[in-house]
Amino acid sequence: MARIAAGRLSAEPSSPEQHDRRERILRAASRIGAEKSLERVQMHEVAKAAGVAIGTLYRYFPSKVHLFTAVMAKQVDRLRDQVTEPAPGTSPEDAVADLLVQASRHLMAQPVLSTSMLHASNTAHVATVADTVHIDSTFREILLRAVGIEVPTAQDVTLVRLLMQCWYGVLQSSLNGRASMADVESDIRLACELLLAPRSNAPAGGAAASR
Repeated sequence: MARIAAGRLSAEPSSPEQHDRRERILRAASRIGAEKSLERVQMHEVAKAAGVAIGTLYRYFPSKVHLFTAVMAKQVDRLRDQVTEPAPGTSPEDAVADLLVQASRHLMAQPVLSTSMLHASNTAHVATVADTVHIDSTFREILLRAVGIEVPTAQDVTLVRLLMQCWYGVLQSSLNGRASMADVESDIRLACELLLAPRSNAPAGGAAASR
């Protein structure tokens, strides 16, 4: 089982060369992780594929949990960059459901890698794996933008957090073979309807409608 190196924090690259090495490591991990489960991925083979020393790999990623949580963070960044504004008249629940269904289909196209990313990010502790904060904040930003909320209230943040947790669970069930893609889409749309329908009648950018 993947484990977190106790008390170790990932080093942050500070030069273009270091950023390049870190990116090569993440690309290598993504390629290898698409074919091998997290338990079978070996850090030395990632280092070799990335063309870096094993010590360099461990400096940036002290464990496979750090490494594949960072791969997940890159996926979330890519999703953020690809998000477009919903069509005029689209309800908040439909806008978010469309976004999450699209993201689910993308992740399900690489089930082995997605399983490793989800396992790593769900196992990672915020105190030792900084990318967990990046994943949560970026995903929250994506969903709030899809809903059309510019200044979120505490309730808005709570609803988005619940929706994120629900989506992770639905996606994990599908990756485990316990739910079909049709089930995933249906469950996502129902969750969005239940959690976000109160926003449908709320003023754009304003506070959530009271229940």
